[in-house]
This record gives sequence, C-alpha cells and structure tokens, in this order.
Amino acid sequence: MAKKATQAGKMLRITLVKSPIGNTKRHKETVRSLGLRKINQVVEKPDDPSVRGMLLLVNHLVRIEEVES
Repeated sequence: MAKKATQAGKMLRITLVKSPIGNTKRHKETVRSLGLRKINQVVEKPDDPSVRGMLLLVNHLVRIEEVES
C-alpha cells in the first residue's frame, strides 16, 4: 500500500525547526537519518510508513507539509 502512495507522487516536506540538542541520542540520530543537519533546513522524503514512523518520534522538532510532486 505504501508503494501506491509514493507512486502517486506523495512527498513530505520536512523542516527542522528546533535543535535536537538536549534530546535523547535516539532523537538526534533520527533527525540525522532524515537528512536534517541545520535549523530551517528542508528535505523532501517519500510518504511511506518508515518515514512516518521517524516523524512520529521527532514531531516536536520538525514541521511537516504534504507536497504533490
């Protein structure tokens, strides 16, 4: 089912809005694995369950927007 969502062109625009400093090591590594290094940096990732799971963990540090590609 996730493949259908990515094939339809669903993407997520993820912006780091708060520093992961002071959070757990797991949160820091999750932000890094999303490709975010600096505050206000924006990355686009496919909308799939693995990315959604990472975003649930660090939703207090990022802003998420759905984008049609």
